[in-house]
Amino acid sequence: MHPRLSIITINYNNVAGIKKTFESVFVQSFKSFEYLVIDGGSSDGSKEIIKKAADQINYFVCESDNGIYHAMNKGIKKATGEYVLFLNSGDHLVHKNILEEVIDELDSTEIIYGNIMLIESELKSWTGVYPAILSFQHFLDGSLPHSSSFIKRTLFEKVGYYDEHLKIVSDWKFYIDAICRHNVSYKHIDKTISVFYLDGLSSLPQNKAVLQHEKEKVFKDDYAMFIDNSKELKMLRAFKQNKAINRFVKIAKVLRLYKDYHTADG
Repeated sequence: MHPRLSIITINYNNVAGIKKTFESVFVQSFKSFEYLVIDGGSSDGSKEIIKKAADQINYFVCESDNGIYHAMNKGIKKATGEYVLFLNSGDHLVHKNILEEVIDELDSTEIIYGNIMLIESELKSWTGVYPAILSFQHFLDGSLPHSSSFIKRTLFEKVGYYDEHLKIVSDWKFYIDAICRHNVSYKHIDKTISVFYLDGLSSLPQNKAVLQHEKEKVFKDDYAMFIDNSKELKMLRAFKQNKAINRFVKIAKVLRLYKDYHTADG
């Protein structure tokens, strides 16, 4: 019998991160999941940590690969669970009971996503809360959190695997293709599922230009018509917002003049 859930961790030379991820996975009160670790041939001691934890891992490999999304695709192809959850090295589950709390939510829905705690520093963190209703507009500036999303494994055969030509935004592309092109079923769980540290590849300031370039390429190649409509919608919303602000300012000015007049008269 296949497990309902496969957790996949990819790692490359992040020994501190993979220790943190392992700790959060191994202490879970819910144990009936499959765990896979895909290491890209690390040389920083990660391989030894993985081998030491081998009795708690269902499948692992330590070999060179062609990047993050190649490694993620390798994990998907080895997984046997009905759903997959990507908890990459450095990410961790929010507490030891979270899988037990959400496992019954894994029904026939194709994408099930929760919220995520984002940590920028010891003094700055916040919870990313995602909408229950998704639209193309949401994906213009946002995405879904891969470490808080349970994806039906067969969905990758329907939508396609992660695009290995992209370096940073392939998970975003998968979500926008699944939701906006294939109209897959989805639902939101209003629970914080994982913790994500803003020090990853896509979060680094020097990679913002690459991220923007890759997104623009996806929009141009696959969603050009949608982009034109979305730009018009944004302009219309901004226009309406400005009109509302201008109306408020005019009313405020009239009220102030009225108040000044009666104060002087009194």
